[in-house]
Amino acid sequence: MTEPPQPPNQPPTPSGYGHLPGPPQPGYGYPQQGENPYAQQPPTQPMQPMPQPPMPQQGHFPPPPGMPTVGMHPAGGAPGPKNKAVIVVAAAVAGVLVLGTGGYFAFFAGGDGDPKKPVAQSSAPADDKPSAEVDKGDGSGNGAKESEDLNAGRKQGEDKALWLKTAKVDGPGLGVDSAGQWIVGDTVVKSVWKNLTAYGVTDGKEKWTLAFPTPVCSVTKQTTAESKTVVMVKDGDGDSATCNQMKQVDLKAGKEGWTKEVPKEGLFDIMTSPSLGITGDTVAVSRSGTASAFKVSTGDKLFGSAGAEGCKPDSYVAARNKMIAISTCYDDDLSSEVSDADPVTGKKTWTFKLPAKYKVGAVYSLDPLVLDIGNQDKKERAIVVLGPDGKQRATVSGEGKFATECTNGLFRSVEVCSTTAVDGNTLYMPTVAESGKANEIVAFDLDSGKAKWRTPAGDGRTITPLSAANGQLIAYRKATSDQGGEVVSVPAAGGTPTVLLRNPSGTSAPIESSFFTPIVDYADGRLFVSQSRLLAKGAAEKLLMVFGK
Repeated sequence: MTEPPQPPNQPPTPSGYGHLPGPPQPGYGYPQQGENPYAQQPPTQPMQPMPQPPMPQQGHFPPPPGMPTVGMHPAGGAPGPKNKAVIVVAAAVAGVLVLGTGGYFAFFAGGDGDPKKPVAQSSAPADDKPSAEVDKGDGSGNGAKESEDLNAGRKQGEDKALWLKTAKVDGPGLGVDSAGQWIVGDTVVKSVWKNLTAYGVTDGKEKWTLAFPTPVCSVTKQTTAESKTVVMVKDGDGDSATCNQMKQVDLKAGKEGWTKEVPKEGLFDIMTSPSLGITGDTVAVSRSGTASAFKVSTGDKLFGSAGAEGCKPDSYVAARNKMIAISTCYDDDLSSEVSDADPVTGKKTWTFKLPAKYKVGAVYSLDPLVLDIGNQDKKERAIVVLGPDGKQRATVSGEGKFATECTNGLFRSVEVCSTTAVDGNTLYMPTVAESGKANEIVAFDLDSGKAKWRTPAGDGRTITPLSAANGQLIAYRKATSDQGGEVVSVPAAGGTPTVLLRNPSGTSAPIESSFFTPIVDYADGRLFVSQSRLLAKGAAEKLLMVFGK
């Protein structure tokens, strides 16, 4: 297979970046399954704004140069005639390819041996110790108690379910969004349709509620140092309403600040499923091939695609005091480039030009910068690591099929992936959870790009990274119908996972395990699990469940 052309002053691209057979025609829904034993239909998650699951993408990454190729597609020059996979690509306005819609990727490597595989410990044996009734709530936010004891059947050594909130929403027929979740001081703030509500982390009692006239349609996990964030709401209630209204919210005080409409950056600026990101006092708003940046404190515009010189930014990705621009260059190949972006001026100091027809499908980290790039025409993909000067440091390669659910809909702009974690020089990625089998988290060295170690979930369970900091990975081992979930930590150097929180079995486990595409946070020894979307049929639905010591 021919290598993609190299941009100037960049290290050579590894030959045979993984092979991705072409997509089915639009409208097929889910990809058809090939004979690849890894190729299963992944769990679905709701699109925004339509509550239909996005179509997954699958494919194979190659090893770095000099490593044996395993099961590569014949077009890649190696045997493997029955090893098939499918990728579905969404086309945004102006012909820009969107590759990050909840992807499932495969890497292949060899020669490293089998890294040590410590397994998270299972729950402790049972005892007959009774537990107190907990505040379940009825969705009204008043902390009302119900008769069911969430800690009934709790086993010896297990921690507690602190409280559960339900929501009773009579909304539109397609359901409502509940994607926002922020831990702020002694409260957890949750968005549901047109409201933001704060609950006390210890008892679930309502602290405050902000009611908006129209639905919340986009949120970001990021806040300013003063616990302020920006949410987006629609400009009306009807089906034709547009998600173009920014609102500043003080999550600590529970107060609404300014409201401003996102100004159009040109005729082709279509406000489809905008994505938000905050760094410092800057909020970036990216949507379907166009991007702008505003001051969180005032809502004033700082810069945008219309004022950019040369290639046009499709997305500004912002988090943790970093911002990058992902741009399309309107040449014959519609080539792409990535650059740093000053959060106040948008100016860049370096540019990384992707090979011809490559696009950025996902961002796994901004510091260090880790990108998933791909060429849909040639069915090639790779994960590259860039240094602070924008030059390529390494290409990540490893064995397994990796789950990277980075966005919530086909037209979402690129954001920092929520199911991977990076700390220092280590990237943590989960493999796909196949039915009845344990998945694992793989740690990659970002200097060499090679796998350092693997931690399987064990017992047919599923484990997912939550965060990584100070040399420790924090991960969530998901619940089953008869066994509570666990929060574990693993040192960056590897080793046996340490259980930080062991959720109760009994009454609690079937509730915890039934959250669909949940939003999960771990803070100050407590685990927060909530729904990202509700059916809103007028009946009570579980919304937010909290665990602790």
